[in-house]
Amino acid sequence: MAAPRVAVLAYDQLCTFEYGIAVELFVLPRPDLGVPWYRTTIVNADAPRPARGLGGVAVIGAGLAELDRADLIVLPGWRRHEAPTPRLAQALRRAAARGARFFSICSGAFLLAACGLLDGRRATTHWLYVDEFAARFPRVTLAPDALYVEDGPILTSAGSAAGIDAGLHLITRDHGARIANVVARRVVASPHRAGGQRQFIDGPVPAPGEPELAPLLDWARRHLDRPLGVDDLAARAHQSPRTFLRRFGRATGTSPKQWLQRERMLHARRLLESSRLSLDEISAACGYATAQAFRLAFRAAVGTAPSRYRAQFALRAPTAAGLSRRSGSAASAAGRGG
Repeated sequence: MAAPRVAVLAYDQLCTFEYGIAVELFVLPRPDLGVPWYRTTIVNADAPRPARGLGGVAVIGAGLAELDRADLIVLPGWRRHEAPTPRLAQALRRAAARGARFFSICSGAFLLAACGLLDGRRATTHWLYVDEFAARFPRVTLAPDALYVEDGPILTSAGSAAGIDAGLHLITRDHGARIANVVARRVVASPHRAGGQRQFIDGPVPAPGEPELAPLLDWARRHLDRPLGVDDLAARAHQSPRTFLRRFGRATGTSPKQWLQRERMLHARRLLESSRLSLDEISAACGYATAQAFRLAFRAAVGTAPSRYRAQFALRAPTAAGLSRRSGSAASAAGRGG
């Protein structure tokens, strides 16, 4: 197989992390792999001006004519509030018409959609932008929870690091799983991550206010193994349930039930990542009556099974006994593991 020609699109206000992913995967020479690696050109959407990014980075690339020769065009983000220039849009449409492939990272999907290249296709983007994307591009079928989506010749990926996942998928397509696994080891990444964006999204940061609730929230986090309810929390706060609900919502931006569910999931994720507790023990430490109830709740909240999440994210974990020694009890040890 001939080495594919790749064009990585640079632009002013460049997303430097996404650009770095593209450089790492497609620009860095890998002669030791024994396969015809990518022949990559950096193309500057704003040439002849340099493409500038945060941190003082300036990228000097070739002109848009290089897009006419590319087998694969990589879009490492985009200025999502700006439409492409007519010259850029025409160059991308010409490339699509002759059968070029496209790979966008994060907000790069906005550029593809603005050019009409995603009409009638499935795509994804960063979870922060999904509402905006759906409103602006109703002809695109948005998959808001996917790490990446492949629809024909177009591969779109979610925020930032999901570009690594999608890029490794593309390398697998071109060179097979063995080569992709070698590249994954080189960049210290998993060849494949299960689940979707939900597993990387914590709940909203509580708004400032009602500082007297802070000790209560800390207490609740230490006692997530208990079947806590509004009445329990209100009594501990020395408030009526009605007053407590009003103040709690003002302080956290959510309800006690939703807050507790979020904290139980964060707690469970820490334990799966950093302890050797069994799923039954984690279920109890997080306040679930059965392991099955915990599995269902975890899958609904995180988008993957607890066992699969642990296989993906587990660190070299201390033993349950070690956790207990640190905290004084198995339950509180579970709450502080990680």
